[in-house]
Amino acid sequence: MTQSVLSRPLYRLYERQLERGLDSARLPRHIGVILDGHRRYARTQRLPDYAASYREGMAKFEQFIEWSQKIGIETVTGWVLSPQNMTRPDSELLPYFEVLKDLFLRLPLLADHYDLSLRVIGSLDLLPDDLVRAAKEMEAARPTGNRQLNIAMGYGGQQEIVDAARELMADLLRAGITPEEIPSKVTRDSLAAHMYLSDLPDAELIIRTSGESRLSGFLLWQSAYAEFSFVDVHWPAFRRVDFLRSLRDFAQRDRRFGQ
Repeated sequence: MTQSVLSRPLYRLYERQLERGLDSARLPRHIGVILDGHRRYARTQRLPDYAASYREGMAKFEQFIEWSQKIGIETVTGWVLSPQNMTRPDSELLPYFEVLKDLFLRLPLLADHYDLSLRVIGSLDLLPDDLVRAAKEMEAARPTGNRQLNIAMGYGGQQEIVDAARELMADLLRAGITPEEIPSKVTRDSLAAHMYLSDLPDAELIIRTSGESRLSGFLLWQSAYAEFSFVDVHWPAFRRVDFLRSLRDFAQRDRRFGQ
């Protein structure tokens, strides 16, 4: 019997202990997750190709959604593709696009089960038409729900802030605000109203896998007062116990919001 088989009952016991120790009143309302480490996982596990790792990673993302819903998280935002990712060779990107399209076919069923609305955010003009079409069809299948799942695709936090500023300026000009008056109309609240997720609470917990301790542009505006959990495991290998540890650490922190 292998060590992994022997350890499973211990992990299940540890998971139950972690979950029992969580205070539901101190859980984050909005979790952002950076799905990092697919290619490194493929190499370390000696998988036949990156597509195998992508498939495992998206299956893990579906599990993550279920974990978060069963524990009562209101909003989840998963970052699946950045503009920088688009510079990779077609041999890496095209298989990933196919895996994402398959994911978008499945997510409405999962969303229906948990009463989730689905939304895609990012610079979709950077992406292939068939991928964008699949994402839009997914959104249309679940436009409303009591909880929210956001897919950040072709997403960059700096570009989001640029887009918000442009939209705010355009709105002010359409409203007849003079150039001299515009600076006084640019406030934190007016800019926040033009962010992609302006109708949702800001992210309170950001989880990033693969041992990288940086945001890389994810939810820059919305994470101003977020807590961070950097997990030293590649995304396809992320476990429920890792998720529960992140929630436990979040619940134990004294959040002072810059004070």
